[in-house]
Amino acid sequence: MNKSTRMEQNDVLRVKLEVLKREHRDLDDAIDALQDRANADMLTLKRLKKQKLALKDQIVSLEDRLLPDIIA
Repeated sequence: MNKSTRMEQNDVLRVKLEVLKREHRDLDDAIDALQDRANADMLTLKRLKKQKLALKDQIVSLEDRLLPDIIA
């Protein structure tokens, strides 16, 4: 794989990372709004939190691919 192709792949990963971070923030806002309601649907809240955790895992994975551990 040449340097140009590797840089293009990193650019795609960076864009995907930003999209995932935005989705994560949006879910955080949705969870906050739902928790503020007196009659919040706990099942929906639980599903949103689970989805948020899955996004966080994807974000960490992409960050690891873009910024590999130098010590390793």
